[in-house]
Amino acid sequence: MKRYADKTIMVTGGGGGIGRAIALRLAGEGGAIAVLDKNGQAADETVSQVAAAGGRAAAVIADITDWDSVQNAVAEAEQALGPLDVLVNNAGWAQRGSLEDTAPEDWDKEIAVNLRGHFLAAKAVLPGMVARGHGVIVNIGSVNGFVALGNPGYSAAKAGLYSLTQTLSGEYGPKGIRTNMISPGTIETDIETWRIRRQKNPEIFDTLARWYPVGRVGQPEDIAAATAYIAADEAAFVNGANLMVDGGLTASLNPMIEEFVLE
Repeated sequence: MKRYADKTIMVTGGGGGIGRAIALRLAGEGGAIAVLDKNGQAADETVSQVAAAGGRAAAVIADITDWDSVQNAVAEAEQALGPLDVLVNNAGWAQRGSLEDTAPEDWDKEIAVNLRGHFLAAKAVLPGMVARGHGVIVNIGSVNGFVALGNPGYSAAKAGLYSLTQTLSGEYGPKGIRTNMISPGTIETDIETWRIRRQKNPEIFDTLARWYPVGRVGQPEDIAAATAYIAADEAAFVNGANLMVDGGLTASLNPMIEEFVLE
């Protein structure tokens, strides 16, 4: 399918993990991808992979928590690839696992990256989308925004992101812009948080898999597939929604129940 032919997409945090998978999936469906990341080398690697697969992409270096940096990034992306049709707000960061371990500066950074950055990116692309009368924003949330699973700063930001998603969908839906959120469960990536956890428990993903009704944790491609649908024109009547892509984790505690039931 070429659902994104003649469309330009910006993916924040596109230098690796879920962001890279989204960039590759949408490029594979014909989209031109602006890969925004704070890490220039990582962004360039994603661009190289898109190009190797026959796609079109450009790296854009920015700090999503800084308004001037985000505005400049959007201008640079549109100069390189054309007006933005889709924004995928994917960039994220989590550090502290408990409230006790969370210092005020940790909290501020997690809120900044996971909520402020999404707001700034949306605010930067919206004027152009409104002027053209169409656009799509996809916010990558988390099950943490709905269930207490640790990482309190990150989780609070993701909960706030759902409210932001609803606000954007109501205010800008009448102007032709749809906004939705995708909330992943555990996704196996090589980001810093999981590297630290794997050092403590090399089998952590296998350990976590037993709590998921589908019997496994997610892969970045699972989120990319969901994004490819919800940002496409065929999802034109989907606005203000949150799509749980979590293998049934938040829908059923059956795997836990089975461990406690005495036969």
